[in-house]
Amino acid sequence: MKRFKVGLIGFSIGGHVFHAPFIAANPGLELYKVTARKEAQQQMLAERYPTAIGVLSADAIIQDPAVDIVVLATSNDVHFSLAKAALEAGKHVLVEKPFTITTAEADLLIALAREKGLLLSVHHNARFHSDFKTVQKVLASGRLGRVTNYEARYDRFRNFLRPGAWREANLPGSGIHYDLGAHLIDQALQLFGAPDAVFADLRVMRDHAEAIDDFEIILSYPRLKVSLKGQMLAKEPTARYAIYGMQGCFVKYGTDPQEDLLRAGVNPQDYPNWGQEPAEIQGLLSVLENGQDIAEHVVSERGTGQDFYANIVATLMGEAELFIKPEQARDVIRILELAEQSWKEQRVLSLQGELIA
Repeated sequence: MKRFKVGLIGFSIGGHVFHAPFIAANPGLELYKVTARKEAQQQMLAERYPTAIGVLSADAIIQDPAVDIVVLATSNDVHFSLAKAALEAGKHVLVEKPFTITTAEADLLIALAREKGLLLSVHHNARFHSDFKTVQKVLASGRLGRVTNYEARYDRFRNFLRPGAWREANLPGSGIHYDLGAHLIDQALQLFGAPDAVFADLRVMRDHAEAIDDFEIILSYPRLKVSLKGQMLAKEPTARYAIYGMQGCFVKYGTDPQEDLLRAGVNPQDYPNWGQEPAEIQGLLSVLENGQDIAEHVVSERGTGQDFYANIVATLMGEAELFIKPEQARDVIRILELAEQSWKEQRVLSLQGELIA
């Protein structure tokens, strides 16, 4: 079996938590080169992936003829420039979400990849989370009837700022709407397709904060309201998903367990119960069926973050269709752009003709 050599640019949280373990676990991939500039990163790379070559610059990966795939796990502001350079060097490219900062940048990369016949995808890994996969299962069952309201949120509690964190600086592409909201928008588009309109409320709420740290993005569909929210001052748990239909509702607390395992250094291939949620955070389905009130917990689907790279390998081998297409990730960026415009202008904006996937 062919093994594709992967160059991973970025070995902070994004690189060493969300990418390196899944790359190393896939038999069709070789974690070949990794940018590791800080001493702690270099030490971690040597301990966890002793065969990988540590380098100090992105160019050392992009210009290496042995590299087949470039993975970008960097700050959002350099996604476009590094992806463009990698495509121009003839590499397949995988970009951490959000894809780019602007739709114009996304469109240029899509056209460049198409022109060169290269694979381009975006790591919208929340599609593989246990909670979202369970939501998909519930909606597919039809037991809620026609869905009228869908609420999804990423709420956290951190009432202080992290010194030097680029996500918390007042920069293009920073803020939790680009970070966490991108996940929620992508999931909503997968479930319901293109909405008719968008309205957003984007605020800076914490003392001394500069970047958006509280958002609500409302996507309008015929007879369906989709509300996507996130904040940094939720001291008590809130429902990750609350879905209401003509026959009942589904409410789900708790989060996919994969991130905690990855942060603890657990390898997917070494953990038999990978992606399995504890029973206590199973979602509650409450419906009216045949005149009877029924309330039951829904067994959660397993999280399968490894499926992202499995699909990349299968696509490159000509055995599967690309699961996360760049056009889909581009549409997420367009909605984020319009969300910012909506808040600035205090009005609902039409999405007619804005999305392409």
